[in-house]
Formats: sequence, C-alpha cells, structure tokens
Amino acid sequence: MLSSGRFKRSSSWPGCPLLFTPCCELVGRMKATPASIPDALILEPKVFEDSRGFFLESYNQRVMAELGIVAPFVQDNHSCSSSQVLRGLHYQIQQPQGKLIRVIAGEIFDVAVDIRKSSPTFGQWFGLALSAQNKLLLYVPPGFAHGFLVVSDRAEVLYKTTDFWAPQHERCIIWNDPELGIEWPLTASPILSPKDAAGVPLCRAELFP
Repeated sequence: MLSSGRFKRSSSWPGCPLLFTPCCELVGRMKATPASIPDALILEPKVFEDSRGFFLESYNQRVMAELGIVAPFVQDNHSCSSSQVLRGLHYQIQQPQGKLIRVIAGEIFDVAVDIRKSSPTFGQWFGLALSAQNKLLLYVPPGFAHGFLVVSDRAEVLYKTTDFWAPQHERCIIWNDPELGIEWPLTASPILSPKDAAGVPLCRAELFP
C-alpha cells in the first residue's frame, strides 16, 4: 500500500497554498512560472487590450523552445462541458502526451498528478484555476495524469498535445482516490462519464517509470 504521506497537495484555488514558486521568466510575449512539480509550467501571455477588445499570442514555437518545451504539438482538441462536469484523471501509458491547456469560455479547476515512479514528486498533485478571464495557460508534461472540473455554468477548453490520441493506450485514475486527496471545489456530485467513473486508484494504476 502506498504511504499517504507521499501525496501532497498544491493548489492556486482560493484558500489553498500557492501552486507555483515566486520566480518567473519573461520570454517574448509570455511570462512563465514553474509549478511546484518539476517540468510543469504556468504561462501568462501578454494581453493587448483596447476599446475594440483584446489580442494575445497563445502559442509561439520559438518561445516554447526557449522555455524547454521542444516536443512538437501534433493535435488540437476542443471540449465544451457544463457545470460540475469532471473529466479525468486521464493519461496514455504509451504515446504519452504533453498538454498545453487554456480556457476560452467559463472557468475550470485544472489538476495534474505526477505519476512518474522515479520522480521525487511522485503521487503529488497541483490545481490551477484556468478561465477565459485570467487567460492563463498550463503546460502539463508527459508522465502526468490530467483532469479538470467545470466551476462555471459552462466552459470551453482548448488543448494542444504532443502525441496523437491513442484510445488503446488510454488509462484513467479515479478522481476521488483517497491516497491522492485532491481537493476538488465541488458544489454538488460531479458529472462523470462511465469511463471516468470506472477509473482505478493510483495504487492499481499502470504508471510511468
């Protein structure tokens, strides 16, 4: 049995500890802040606003490379979900995917769990509010399980992936695994797909080395 002492939380949700360390780096039109778990990055684009609206650069290959994100993104996904829909915790055990996630309508509580057995932060999770208002992006590297909860009436999520969808390699860790102790900001029972409701706990999941 895995020791519950390993499973620490980190979150930027109101009332929770900060997700990230204070240091940041400005590269091009993107400010990058490292998350508390290595290799994950919080990205804040420079927003140009005036009476007409706004403009921002959400992706630039050269900027990403300077930040250490060198794997090419090969697929763009777009999901729309209603309030209290919870998707996750998903990963692909083969063809693992890095993900660059942002929200263009509404708000989500986005969660990533380090499931790399050799990592010093194995079994730890962090959470971040992503919304159309704050315009933040989150880069989740391969080796993590990922999920989110919709906390607005509706949310549209865009994410880029570094490998193609491979349903035969999809795996799911149950969202409410007590060993992980993820503090989802739920106001009602979550709305789950049958696949997500059948997720397994971390102690029975296939994991990365």
